[in-house]
Amino acid sequence: MTETLPPLQLATRMSRLGTETAFEVLARARELEARGRDIVHLEIGEPDFDTPENIVEAGVRALREGWTHYGPAAGLPQAREAIAEYAGGMRGVEVRPEEVCIVPGGKPVMFYALLALAQEGDEVIFPNPGFPIYESMIRFTGATPVSCPIREENGFALDPEDILSRLTDRTRMVILNSPANPTGGVTGRAELEAVLSALRDRPEIWILSDEIYGRLLYDGVEHVSPLSDPALRDRVILLDGFSKTYAMTGWRLGFGIMRPDLCAMVAKLMVNSNSCTASFTQMAGIEAVRGPQDAVDRMREEFDRRRRRIVGLLNELPGVRCHLPQGAFYVFPNIRGTGLSSQELQDRLLDEAGVAALAGTSFGAEGEGYLRFSYAASIPAIEEGIRRFREFLERL
Repeated sequence: MTETLPPLQLATRMSRLGTETAFEVLARARELEARGRDIVHLEIGEPDFDTPENIVEAGVRALREGWTHYGPAAGLPQAREAIAEYAGGMRGVEVRPEEVCIVPGGKPVMFYALLALAQEGDEVIFPNPGFPIYESMIRFTGATPVSCPIREENGFALDPEDILSRLTDRTRMVILNSPANPTGGVTGRAELEAVLSALRDRPEIWILSDEIYGRLLYDGVEHVSPLSDPALRDRVILLDGFSKTYAMTGWRLGFGIMRPDLCAMVAKLMVNSNSCTASFTQMAGIEAVRGPQDAVDRMREEFDRRRRRIVGLLNELPGVRCHLPQGAFYVFPNIRGTGLSSQELQDRLLDEAGVAALAGTSFGAEGEGYLRFSYAASIPAIEEGIRRFREFLERL
């Protein structure tokens, strides 16, 4: 006999949590595969490469050497030092180890920063379409999310006026993301400077800069970071990690860079939640940033090939147009010409064509009229997925 459970009485704050639709679509696609369907996966933002061998060996060696115990909440000292050198060198600034907080993945940086700094009555500006966990975490803290549109006509780069027009006396934080998920858009130096210039005279406003795709740039585009602005340095929280650059999604290794006293508060949140990040993964991370970088270069070159191929194929489809992104490994084609909503097209592509993609509205209301495809998949998979997409459109 199946036991009937009483209704689950949750805390009110749980109703404010959102989700990441990519994992829901992945689960649905796996269900279809379990029934015998052949699915082309273009939905998940995960490199299809193996972690480079030198990093794997460093992790194995760390396990064998006994790096299997608790470590400091903010990270192993030698790992904080290595990340400080790496992150600072990449951005042309000096970063001290005490400014580095190592956490299990990139999401805890945004979660802990918002928990530490935002509360009811505050406003947090975030990009839309953008990574859905931004809005989810803002709401969870009790702060008010303020959506900033990211527009196709700007090449999906941030328009400074869209940020500046949303600043109020309640603004507590501005979230920036370049290169961006889901659009692949990159915000240039001039656009970033326009935003930073306005924020220099607003000492109460923090900047959370999500730079997880900072090494996945194409066509000679430069990476610019608010961390490089000395006037704002003490109010910048940099989010970065190893998942995308080094194909280490399952290792759960990320880091934040912030002023030391805030880093201490993040470490306190770590003590209350995760205790610490796994020590052996941190030892692998040291090898990642200090070891050979040729595997990263090869992955980026392959992503570039895939980027051009998928954009070319999408622009041949009826009712579809696709901007060539300058960063990350996503394309965000405009599908308004198909006559279908984003959600309907996502669902029908999966159910009728066996192609897993994400509705633009998975990333906010401004994503209506778009789909997100990840080109962190092989060219044969991309070609097959777009071939099925074409056949589906021809049947409409």
